[in-house]
This record gives sequence, structure tokens and C-alpha cells, in this order.
Amino acid sequence: MVKNWRKCLVLVLFTLCILGFKPRCSNAATDQGDASALGLMFGSLNSPPQLTGWTANNGDPCGQSWKGVTCSDQRVTEIKLSNLGLSGSMGYSLQSLTSLKELDLSNNNLAGDIPYNIPQNLRRLNLAFNQFTGNVPYSINQMHSLQYLNLAHNQLQNQLNDMFGPLSSLSTLDLSFNSLTGDLPESFKNLTSMNYMYLQNNQFTGTIDVLANLPLETLYVSNNRFTGWIPDQLKSINLQKDGNSWSSGLAPPPPPGTPPATRNNRNRESGGNSSPSDSGSSGGVSKSGIGGGGIAGIVISVLIVGAIVAFFLVKRRSRRPSSDIEKHDNQSFVPLPSNEVQEMKSIQSASSVDTKTFDTSPSINLRPPPVDRHKSFDEEDFSKKPIVVKKAVPAPDNVTSYSIADLQMATGSFSVENLLGEGSFGRVYRAQFDDGKVLAVKKIDSTALPSEMSDNFLEMVSNISELHHTNVTELVGYCSEHGQHLLVYEFHKNGSLNDFLHLSDEYSKPLIWNSRVKIALGTARALEYLHEGCSPSVVHKNIKSANILLDAELNPHLSDSGLATFIPNADQVLNRDDVTMSGYGAPEVTMSGQYSLKSDVYSFGVVMLELLTGRNPFDSTRPRLEQSLVRWATPQLHDIDALSKMVDPALEGLYPVKSLSRFADVIALCVQPEPEFRPPMSEVVEALVRLVQRANMSKRTIGSDQGASQRTDTTVADETHDYMS
Repeated sequence: MVKNWRKCLVLVLFTLCILGFKPRCSNAATDQGDASALGLMFGSLNSPPQLTGWTANNGDPCGQSWKGVTCSDQRVTEIKLSNLGLSGSMGYSLQSLTSLKELDLSNNNLAGDIPYNIPQNLRRLNLAFNQFTGNVPYSINQMHSLQYLNLAHNQLQNQLNDMFGPLSSLSTLDLSFNSLTGDLPESFKNLTSMNYMYLQNNQFTGTIDVLANLPLETLYVSNNRFTGWIPDQLKSINLQKDGNSWSSGLAPPPPPGTPPATRNNRNRESGGNSSPSDSGSSGGVSKSGIGGGGIAGIVISVLIVGAIVAFFLVKRRSRRPSSDIEKHDNQSFVPLPSNEVQEMKSIQSASSVDTKTFDTSPSINLRPPPVDRHKSFDEEDFSKKPIVVKKAVPAPDNVTSYSIADLQMATGSFSVENLLGEGSFGRVYRAQFDDGKVLAVKKIDSTALPSEMSDNFLEMVSNISELHHTNVTELVGYCSEHGQHLLVYEFHKNGSLNDFLHLSDEYSKPLIWNSRVKIALGTARALEYLHEGCSPSVVHKNIKSANILLDAELNPHLSDSGLATFIPNADQVLNRDDVTMSGYGAPEVTMSGQYSLKSDVYSFGVVMLELLTGRNPFDSTRPRLEQSLVRWATPQLHDIDALSKMVDPALEGLYPVKSLSRFADVIALCVQPEPEFRPPMSEVVEALVRLVQRANMSKRTIGSDQGASQRTDTTVADETHDYMS
């Protein structure tokens, strides 16, 4: 009977396991990604014994009792580990905790940088009273549900990035007692739910005007380096302001037309407890709260504003005739109507093979140029343009000066048939000369470089003509006539890398792994030359696969080098054309429009991702979580199984696994959200050279590169064969 009872007990337990009622039959109680993330976090925290229940491997946080961990529906929702004497770091595997709503690691001894891959769905993040260094991570701008952020009492440094625009739910921000510097970011004005802000004991500079219209109830800004006047809207709240260099006396009047300063004070609106200053003075107070002195002040202000407005109206009327003439001239100066410019601006900028079509990525408009582009160049673009006479600038003597007539003949009057593409700075045409030579002619758009800036153009040509590198497209000539500016480059008949990766063509074979590595290395060398071989350094600002041209042997040549550096308003042009939204722009460029050497490194990492996956940097036709290539691919770059599934199917499994992994490691370094963590291009080149050399040491070869370069290179062997299916 006992034996039968034991059999029944075993059967019952087995049934409960199958039904999911028992906690220890499997790890099903916790999402596997969450369990793995907490296991890695445990190791990063030096496996402290005070975290009872925690384990580095095969743990079950939701099914077992892990200290400080709260779960819901198999997902970790809260981690509260405050005041436990923890050391080490947070680790870099937290991004998979997509259901985590609160993370509290305050009052510990955690050090190092705050990792960039903090879970994006957090509502509360508290890392106060630790020893974190470095910057406030830029990835915070992705945490759109964040309501509470406390990074106080750490050792954070540098200026805040302009990254707070999407954080409209944030109501409490505490950055006090750090070493943060610089002016407050303009995006603070978007913190429309902000009630409590603590910025005291830092080294902030500038004014606090950006905080004026926030619904603040408490603001601590003492012991900084703020200047200027305290906005009137902030004088009625709980404000601590000592230890700054505030301006004394009356603040300057607001510009004409500025609405009066108001605050949305909840207590006053609800008729709740009012402060002593609200209780009135001797004598009656009107219902509106405005006394006799206030009315007099308003009358005086109205008179002053009226006088200022009248002054400007008279001044504007006296200038109107000349303004109308200037407006008319500017309208006749633009070669295309604004709607046609809008339609045309997103066509690719790089050269492409005549038989190929344009890219179908979101930033590309498939409509062809308007039919009226068959008009001659002179007829449409020159007939109405004034010739501006300026002080002569010496013409560059190391490149050829072409006339408009020469280029008209070579391009068929810049006809649609010879249009290769269009980028942010202008159209590119195929030009064939009488001697049989074929070149590429870029016509700089007048909105990027107006005719009155001819002196700047010749200086720009002189600077670009000094750029000489095997992997940089060579400038061979220019044209500056009738207020027009054109650049003449060497022509590469294989078009752009974008064509090879994203355009289907039955006559062209897909790039094999050798070619992709070679293209990455050559492009890296071009950037290394611009960044570290030129003095001063040249920031490209427009790295993308469409600007990497391929010659007959599939060697890469970086086009448009120096163009964005030497055009005075290049940043505005690039931002106007939504270059930052194409998937190539670094996070800091997307938010602030500011380019740097490190933003070039990020864009290069995106190109490497294109080479690895065969995907566009942004593809709206894919599922939402896969539309952004960087966001989709980055978490998988260190997982060899996931990595093998990411590889471009066109490779058909023919690639060296170790080489693929090392290639992914370089990508991960380049596309880090924080600019300071991205390596310089010289280190990227070294890493890719080592990758190639290691591949050359292997004798396992089952493929060949149909377009392999025949040139001799001291750091790159002829081939990089090491294919493994």
C-alpha cells in the first residue's frame, strides 16, 4: 500500500509539473532573456552574498525568491537593491529587460560609466549616491515613459546632451551634487510634466530661461555658475538660488509681441492653501489679484511696447520697396519651384550604373526628375541669374578649370539621360568628353552655395583638391561661371555600394565576404586619412553606402569628402534634407544637428552593418522592431547564433565564422550611442587589418573573389579566403 501511495504521489507531482504549478521543475517561471540579464548583472556586481537567491547561471528570478526582484507574468518588473553595499558595475546586458518599470540601485558603491543600454520602458530610475563617472547617458532620450530620474551624488561630468525632448512624462529630475558643466540644454523646455528639479552643486553656466515655462513646484539651482536674471515665472515657487552670479536690477523688457509671463500654479487654480504673499496687503485686492500699482505698471508697459512697435513699423515701411525687389530677385534665382526641389531632394547623390534604378529606401523618392529638366542648362539656370562681381580669388592650379560650354557638351546639356543621382548638395551627371574620358559632374545647388559666395567656392575647391588618398574620390576639375558652381570628379563605373547591396540586378552578382571586408577596410582607411591624416581634421558628415563608389576591381572610393566641411551652411543643408533620419545619423546628430569625428565613426558602423546584413539602415516595410537597423542588430552582435541569422542571405552561408564575429565586434564599438566610447578610425583600421591577416593564415578556402583587387598592399593580402558554411 505504501508503494502504491508513493506511485500516486509521483504521478501527482508529475502532473503538477506539466500544468506549470510547481516552481522547480523547469525555468519556465521567468522569461529566459530576463533570467540571463539578471545572471550577467549578478556577475558584474561581483556576485555579492547579500543578494540572496541570486545566481549567475540557470537562475529563475520569478520562480525563486531573488532579493529585490519583483515579477509579473514571467517578466521582471522591478529591481530594488538600495543601500546594500554593492560594488562593481551595472553590466551591459540590461536592454532585454523590456518589462522593467523601476530600477533602484541607490546608496551603493557602484562605479564606472552608467551603461547606455538601460531598459527603455523604465518609469523610475534611481542611481543616486554611487560613484558613477562619465556622462549622463544619451540613451535616456529613448525612455519615453520615464517619470522619475535620480542621478544625484555621483561623479558625473561634462555638458548635458540636448536629449530631453522626448521625455514629456518626466516629473522629477535630480542631477545634484555632480560635476556637470555647460549651459542647460534647450530640450529642457519640452519637459512639460516637470514638477521637481534639483540641479544644485554642479558647474552649470548660462541662464535658466529655458525653465521659465515649466510647471515647476520646486527648483534647486544653488551653487552653480548661472548668470542672467531669474524669470518672473520662477519667483513664486520653492526656489533655492544662492551661490550663482545673478544679474541685479530690473530684467530687460521682453521682445515686442511676447505674451505676459504666467504660471500654471495648481494650488492657486484650485483655491487651495495660498502662501502669505497671496493673502493681500492693506486695502482691498481686486478679484483678479491686480492692485492699483499693478495696473499702473501694465499701462506703462503697454505704452513702452506700443512705442517700440510703432518704431519698427515705420522702419519696416521705409525699407519695403527694396525688400520687395530683393524677394523678387531671390525667387528668380532658384532654378526649380520649391515643390520640385522637395520632390527631387531625396534622390541618391552618388554615381550609379546607367542600367540600374534608384534605391527604394525610405529616404529615396522613386519619381524621376521633372520632364522640363530636358531644357538646356543655360536656358533654365543662367538666364535670370545676376552676375556678382567680387574681389578675385586665385583659381586653384592643381585642378582643371572647365567652362559651362565644355560641361554642357559632355553632359548633353545636363539632360535627364545623364543624371546619375542627387544628394543634399546637388545633382550628379555623367559627362563624356570628346577624347573619350568619362567624368562625374556635381552641380552644387544654389540653396547650398548661393552665387554671392563664389569666393567661398574657389577656396573650397582649393581645399578639396588637396585631398589625395587611394580610397577618396579624386577631384579633377571645377567650373565657376554665371553664379553657378560645379565640381568634376573621377568616374567609377560600378556605381555605389548602395547599388550592389540593395538594388536587384540580374546581371550583377552579390558581393561575397571578401569584397565586403575589403570595402569596409578601404572606407575605414579613407576616413582615417580625413580624420587623422589631414590637418585640420576633415569631418565628412555624410557617410553612407550611396557615397561609397566602387571601381572595376570593387575598391571603395569615398565621395563628397570635404564638401560638407567647406560649405559654410552644410550642417543646415544636411539637417534640412533629413539626412539625420536616414538611419546613418548618430544619436547626437539626430538630436542636436552637431557633427564630429565620432559621428562619422557611427555612420561608418552603420555602413558595416549594411555590409553584414544586406539591409537598409531604415526600412519602414519591416516589422516595427526591425525598421531601425542599428536598434534591431546591436543586441545580437555578440550572440553567434543570432549573428548567423542576421547575415545577408545573398552570401548563402559562405563566410568565415570567426571573421564574421570579429567584424561584428568592430560594428558594436562604432555604433555605441555615447560618442566618447567610439574608437578613433585608426583603431578601426587596425582591427580590420588584424581580421584580414587572421583570415589569410587559414588554408581552408572554398571560394574566390571575382572582383578581387590586383594591387599590392602591405597590410592586406590578395585574398581573405576562409569560408565556412
